[in-house]
Amino acid sequence: MANLILILGGVQSGKSKFAEKLASSGKKVAYIATAQVLDEEMRIKIENHKNNRPKEWLTLEAPHNLKGVLSKLDKSVDMMVIDCLTVYVANLMGLEEDKVFSEIKDILKIIKDLNSKIIMVSNEVGMGVVPPYESGRKYRDMLGQANQIVAEAADEVYLMVAGIPVKVK
Repeated sequence: MANLILILGGVQSGKSKFAEKLASSGKKVAYIATAQVLDEEMRIKIENHKNNRPKEWLTLEAPHNLKGVLSKLDKSVDMMVIDCLTVYVANLMGLEEDKVFSEIKDILKIIKDLNSKIIMVSNEVGMGVVPPYESGRKYRDMLGQANQIVAEAADEVYLMVAGIPVKVK
């Protein structure tokens, strides 16, 4: 398995399920969640995600400080799922664009130095409807750029289509 795998896809395309399937080959798996409970719908979604993954996996929350969590990760972790870059970029929206991209590049530097296999999940938002608001278009563009940065660094990239992984790289 590659050192860094990026899994892209639309909403409900099977990204997380595929990531968890790949990660299940690890002896000690860390699941790094970037989402926060902001409303009832998100609380239910987070609970469903928790209930679907193995109880023995270490779960860490990193809605704002992914670099810090990665830097302090137990060295015995051999497999890691970061779910997801989509939400992490949304959490950074208050920052200037260049700072968001710098953050992503710093995360990739940390990942490169880890001994773990890393699976990163992100949404492909560039194939949908153009958001009607400037902030939505800015977010779409920032996430698209972030995905490109990660895809370039990744050893493998998959696009999920209706639950089927299509290897892109």
